Amino acid sequence: MQDPALPNKASLLLVDGSSYLYRAYHAMPDLRGPGGVPTGAIHGMVAMMKRLREQVGAGHAACVFDAKGPTFRDEWYPEYKAQRAPMPDDLRAQIAPIHEVVRLMGWPVLEVPGIEADDAIGTLARVGAASGHQVLISTGDKDLAQLVTERVTLINTMSMEHLDVAGVLAKFGVPPDRIIDYLTLIGDTVDNVPGVEKVGPKTAVKWLAEHGSLDGVVAAASQIKGVAGENLRKALDWLPMGRKLITVVTDCDLAGHVEGWPSVEALALKEVDREGLLAFYERYGFKTWRRELEAELGRSRSPEAAPAPSRAQGDLFEPTAPAAPRTDLAREYETISTWAQFEAWQAKLAAAPLVALDTETDSLDAMQARIVGLSVAVEPGRAAYIPLAHDYPGAPDQLPLDEVLARLKPWLEDAQAAKLGQNIKYDLHVFANHGIAVQGYQHDTMLQSYVLEAHLKHSLESLAERHLGRKGLSYEELCGKGVNQISFSQVDIERATTYSGEDSEMCLQVHQTLMPQIEAHAGLSHVYRAIEMDAVPVLMRMERTGVLIDSQRLAQQSQQLAERMLALEAEAYEVAGQPFNMASPKQIGEILFGKLGLPVKKKTASGAPSTDEEVLQELAADYPLPAKLLEHRSLAKLKGTYTDKLPGMINPRTGRVHTNYAQAVAVTGRLSSNDPNLQNIPIRTPEGRRVREAFIAPEGCRIVSADYSQIELRIMAHLSEDPGLLRAFEQGLDVHRATAAEVFGLEPEAVSSEQRRYAKTINFGLIYGMGAFGLAQSLGIDQKAAKNYIERYFDRFAGVKRYMESTKASAAELGYVETAFGRRLWLPEIRGGNGPRRAGAERQAINAPMQGTAADLIKLAMVAVQHALDTEQRASRMVMQVHDELVLEVPEAELDWAREAIPRLMAGVAQMRVPLLAEVGVGLNWDEAH
Repeated sequence: MQDPALPNKASLLLVDGSSYLYRAYHAMPDLRGPGGVPTGAIHGMVAMMKRLREQVGAGHAACVFDAKGPTFRDEWYPEYKAQRAPMPDDLRAQIAPIHEVVRLMGWPVLEVPGIEADDAIGTLARVGAASGHQVLISTGDKDLAQLVTERVTLINTMSMEHLDVAGVLAKFGVPPDRIIDYLTLIGDTVDNVPGVEKVGPKTAVKWLAEHGSLDGVVAAASQIKGVAGENLRKALDWLPMGRKLITVVTDCDLAGHVEGWPSVEALALKEVDREGLLAFYERYGFKTWRRELEAELGRSRSPEAAPAPSRAQGDLFEPTAPAAPRTDLAREYETISTWAQFEAWQAKLAAAPLVALDTETDSLDAMQARIVGLSVAVEPGRAAYIPLAHDYPGAPDQLPLDEVLARLKPWLEDAQAAKLGQNIKYDLHVFANHGIAVQGYQHDTMLQSYVLEAHLKHSLESLAERHLGRKGLSYEELCGKGVNQISFSQVDIERATTYSGEDSEMCLQVHQTLMPQIEAHAGLSHVYRAIEMDAVPVLMRMERTGVLIDSQRLAQQSQQLAERMLALEAEAYEVAGQPFNMASPKQIGEILFGKLGLPVKKKTASGAPSTDEEVLQELAADYPLPAKLLEHRSLAKLKGTYTDKLPGMINPRTGRVHTNYAQAVAVTGRLSSNDPNLQNIPIRTPEGRRVREAFIAPEGCRIVSADYSQIELRIMAHLSEDPGLLRAFEQGLDVHRATAAEVFGLEPEAVSSEQRRYAKTINFGLIYGMGAFGLAQSLGIDQKAAKNYIERYFDRFAGVKRYMESTKASAAELGYVETAFGRRLWLPEIRGGNGPRRAGAERQAINAPMQGTAADLIKLAMVAVQHALDTEQRASRMVMQVHDELVLEVPEAELDWAREAIPRLMAGVAQMRVPLLAEVGVGLNWDEAH
């Protein structure tokens, strides 16, 4: 189907190949093919070129690249493009393969020594338009807007921005024939072409509107006032050269490069060279596109002949273009509408070694959802659907829900009857809503994907496309979307059978694909079985228990917050000298930077002064109004997110708030709390702590909080094996004071509170990959002093430095890091050529093993504590998990047990090189327990 954003009336399509390959390189992760060759830019280029060819019905085309070596502009101006960083080696290595694959895809490729791609495109566009072609130029380069005419249009396929004559005027404020003048005034920092100092787009547009052209602006230079006028007069001698550099040349001699020049008729799109392309895909390890092409050529490999799925780095990060659908598998989905059918399938369930089970419900809220139907599968391709509560007009008779569940209950609650699902925690809740405590869930394909490929999507739809080359019926196709979406109970039973049957048997197939890959690695298998799968029933029970909330206390806090916010508004208006909307960035910017003249720290993408939190924090150190704005924002968030919202989220049936703990979200393994998010309540402000006062214990109980102490620092000591850190923890020293003593060369008792604070910031900062700049900002010192502190730290804790360097090197080689338990944390950017992205990935490489190991430990602790509660038949219940903290509701009679047993259980889940320590607090509410 034609994409409305891509015009198909063009007969000559010109692609700025150099722009494309850079965009592909920076947009894609660091993919690797066989032998470790970089392939990310090739992947991106192929995807973009495929889409362009499919969507734009042009008969003639060219993909134009910059050639190696200098051009005529370098002769005019030796500083031209001098500030550009050299092409990354990984991108340089992909240039020749990109040229090759673009040609194999049928595109004429043009590369002309001595001129830039822009000039070749400009020349082709002029000649093509003159010979009657409607020309479309695909580029992200604003300079080419000067080429736009009634017959020449630009398209940016990244943003889907379409620039005709009117579009150029709307975007830049000047028509295409004034773009050269406009760019000459503002300059081009990318190409190192200076403009008029401090003249930006608004001033340039204003001058051109007033004086008609650059020549008119130059003629009026003596009358233009202010600093901008002075700068214009200083630049008058430069402007002719600036204009010359910015002007795209449209009369280049392309003879010898374009057959039959000066005609573009030889630039006809060719047929795709499928055989050559197939060989190319094989050579560079493009499995998905290879399978797609094999299917087109009628060479789909049989499942027996196909190689086992590889988890090589390049394959893991391959873009998830749909694989060729499997046609070798007959599919049969049976609708169970009689007891005879039901009994036949019941016998199959009893005999099957593993059954995929899926529920269809009337709600996404796990605590409220009721069953509409069930599907089961015992082998790939075959499934059965039991409709139970479809209630649309004319719906056929269905087996009674209560009786079906009663007959299935012994099998569902049999721990020896092995079951499989996708997101089984949800299904456990759904069955519990009907009084069934399902046992025997051995596998969850969502968690298998999460353990194996945490950085990718984990929906069954994504897994089936990625691993089976299959695309089933989607929920939106079945039920619609938005206001027109119907309940599953309204879905036609025949279509429901197809949808739910696919879910079950695809789940079974995905399991058969993923599980062998997990079992091939002892660490991944341990993480999957002993951490993720064992945590599922614990999390489900904790969600089901919920936490008791004092809604009256929250209402009082909400009123207090409202009063404080009103007072802050009055104080802010007084400082500003006028009232203004404290939620409007535009009005805040006008007050801070216009009226009060505060220094602009950074700008938004649109060029307006930024008023984000980072800016306000910096300004608040010196000015009163930003501090009031920050406090107002903080209180407004607390009020809107918690004190106002939480009372409305109390389940009327239980009288409690029930969050959802998502396992397969954070790539580090951390749990994510949502609806509501109970992990984000601020603890450092008095207002945040007061919100925690509303989380209360029921009559006769207390809230017990058990928190791992300095867990990530202990993990750093364990992983780095640094003698100094190990000694501090083994001896039970104040680790920050011990660090300060080492860094400052003092006895521990001589360390001042400020020196301890510095050491604490360094200790935690290094865990998060903080450098000298970040440390300087955190401590409020100059960068040189911060650099000296870090150097002294590494002198005294050389093991930490060795660990950090070896971790970065290992991550760059493997593409991932591991927790102490073997969880893999993938870092797609670690081998990328882009400096900031690689630096960010290196920081993650250092932090992720610690944060991931901490996440593994708290899950193991939850499993251990729940096991103790069950085996000892305790009445205590876990009600929340917040990062490194477990929160329990404990009867007063069990408080002594909780104080002793819970920290012991948490400390005993793993043997590390330093002792684990959990600290326990007790109170009537969550805040008191800290």
